[in-house]
Amino acid sequence: MFLLDEIDKMAMDFRGDPAAALLEVLDPEQNNAFSDHYIEVPMDLSNVMFIATANAVHNIPRPLLDRMEVLCIPGYTELEKEQIAIKHLLPKQRREHGLAEHQLELPRETLLKLIREYTRESGVRNLEQLIAALCRKTAREVVLGGRESAVIGPERLKEYLGPEKFHYGTAEQEDQIGAATGLAWTETGGDTLTVEVSVLPGSGKLLLTGKLGDVMKESAQAAFSYIRSRAEQFCIDPDFHEKNDIHIHVPEGAIPKDGPSAGITMATALVSALTNIPVSHTVAMTGEITLRGRVLAIGGLKEKALAAHRAGIRTVLIPKDNEKDLQDIPESVRSELVFRPVDHMDQVLEIALTRKPGAGGKEPLAAGGRP
Repeated sequence: MFLLDEIDKMAMDFRGDPAAALLEVLDPEQNNAFSDHYIEVPMDLSNVMFIATANAVHNIPRPLLDRMEVLCIPGYTELEKEQIAIKHLLPKQRREHGLAEHQLELPRETLLKLIREYTRESGVRNLEQLIAALCRKTAREVVLGGRESAVIGPERLKEYLGPEKFHYGTAEQEDQIGAATGLAWTETGGDTLTVEVSVLPGSGKLLLTGKLGDVMKESAQAAFSYIRSRAEQFCIDPDFHEKNDIHIHVPEGAIPKDGPSAGITMATALVSALTNIPVSHTVAMTGEITLRGRVLAIGGLKEKALAAHRAGIRTVLIPKDNEKDLQDIPESVRSELVFRPVDHMDQVLEIALTRKPGAGGKEPLAAGGRP
């Protein structure tokens, strides 16, 4: 068995292209007589099992990727990281730094703060480094000050490790017009994603900002076209797109974002901005939208659900085709969230908006950006 570690880091230069050699090595139809250009001796590789690892699939040359069976291994969830820290990392670092169990205690709240606000990774390497740093500083205090024990609460982490390095998404404090909460998947886990929409007097431009990828921009276009086709049903002026500019922004503009799963979030924020109806701050959603308003399946539901739970969301809208994935979500999270499977945009708006468009309250937005 050969293990090719981090195959996505291969580089090509004047000395040759390793990917080209691997095309023959990994092809079972022709690797029974592989000849290396250096030793020039044919070798039978047909009975060799090759296993390759990579952090990102998109960096692997496509012809080489076609010869592989891709097995995606998800990163650890917060709950898994917490248990790994309690059962393995903390006892290990205590032993390596000569500390007894009673000399350093990290409550659950401290570990969660370390995971959420001091690390952002799919594994636990940085988490272990931070626990080691806490052990070193505690050992120094024990030696210099004669302290017998230390319980480091979350409020004391700044004293030991400095200010927080990351922040995690939290639910809005109140219902907002033109702002909807979506759920995103990243290589380091799930996160919440706020989509903001502003309607301005203009000439019909659709502005997209927030370092969005091509797929996400296409989702915004699909959501915009769907709303134009259903404008009368939503009690929106049918000519709103001719006299208004629509600006869709996804905050944290320095972070690249892509994927189709924000489609229904963008559509909800658009309808909210155009009708002056707030979106419920306790609702988060994920799903791809079609021009007919259908909601299509997405990936990474487990990580997205954990992010919603962490952010204080109560109701999560998911595509109906993803109902089968609910069994992968931990029971402790599933019991505290209400999952609402939807298959059409009408159902999304019925749940997410605080009232039905045209049902009293403020008047919908007319052409020109004025209610």
